[in-house]
Amino acid sequence: MPVPVQTSRQNVAQTVVFAAGVCRLVGDWGVQILSARTEVEHRRQAMSAATGAAGGVKGWDLTGITRLDAVGAQLLWQFWGQKFPDGLQLTDSQQALFKVLAEHPIEPVVPPPPIDWFGWVATLGKGFYIALDHGRGLLILLGGLLLNFWGMLKRPIHGPWREISAQVFRTGAQALGITALVGFLIGIVLSYLSAQQLAVFGAGQFIVKLLGVSIVRELGPVLAAILVAGRSGSSITAQIGVMRVTQELDAMQVMGISEGQRLILPRVIALGLTMPMLVLWTDTMALLGGMLAAKFELGLSVVWFAERLPDAIGIKNYWIGIIKGVTFGAWIALVACHFGLRIEPNTESLGKGTTASVVTAITGVILIDAIYAIIFNEMNI
Repeated sequence: MPVPVQTSRQNVAQTVVFAAGVCRLVGDWGVQILSARTEVEHRRQAMSAATGAAGGVKGWDLTGITRLDAVGAQLLWQFWGQKFPDGLQLTDSQQALFKVLAEHPIEPVVPPPPIDWFGWVATLGKGFYIALDHGRGLLILLGGLLLNFWGMLKRPIHGPWREISAQVFRTGAQALGITALVGFLIGIVLSYLSAQQLAVFGAGQFIVKLLGVSIVRELGPVLAAILVAGRSGSSITAQIGVMRVTQELDAMQVMGISEGQRLILPRVIALGLTMPMLVLWTDTMALLGGMLAAKFELGLSVVWFAERLPDAIGIKNYWIGIIKGVTFGAWIALVACHFGLRIEPNTESLGKGTTASVVTAITGVILIDAIYAIIFNEMNI
């Protein structure tokens, strides 16, 4: 006489019947009944109890199942280890269903990785190592640049003057438009915001001092450097990176042409020369925009604004802006060349290197500006 497998639920015991070594499954094995809480687990326990009985299971009989869908078939298929057991009795529809499961095996579920509570330490160490490696590379590049510059001073006739001239045009003359537009608009915005606050206290005439010092000393150099880093810095990195991809750098090494003298030195000198001029150009356009905004917002005469401007700014602030421009230009060119030489010969590395170059250059510009601010403050300049 068939013996139902005893479980904690009577309806489950009625669906799994073990007799004479054959495990017979009956009843409903559809998704509706299996969606009940703990139903699947109880049926697995019932089948496990049958397979663990004395003598084990010698066959499976599924012909007594009244309803079997994909969910129920999947439950049985996983219990059997995704293979047909011995002595399996199926109806035609059941055989077709299990044939589909056999033809499309389930990929094993990848267990979630264990939680690494100290992973941040490894991440921090890796970031520090990468920063140290880039710092070492920049220091080596700077040393080679100084040696090449000294060699050019000793033998100026062999200097890369044509490359320097080309880079001055690309990084300087071609950047006049964007720096003028952005500088002019920033001057208008800064003037409008300052005029609204100064008008409250009736101190509109102080806008000349406010705009002059803030633009010439801080905003002009930083704004021009950010624009050049995004425009010329990315262009330099991309140019050298493409030379790496097309193996032009390897060809230069084979021919004995110095990368530092023909690629790095001209770009650093060119940006060191053009950045101070771009800073003065950006200052001029920003002050012009601020002057026009002050005329319409506060009613200040353009002639009066221009007459008060030299006394409000002072030559000292102009020299500070020029010094910052030279430093920012050399830094941007050095960083751009560094990341360009580190690009691997594939397009993915080219995109990542260009992005890293721009981000590093802009971050360095802001950091250098903060250092200059501290130094000039300590010197009471």
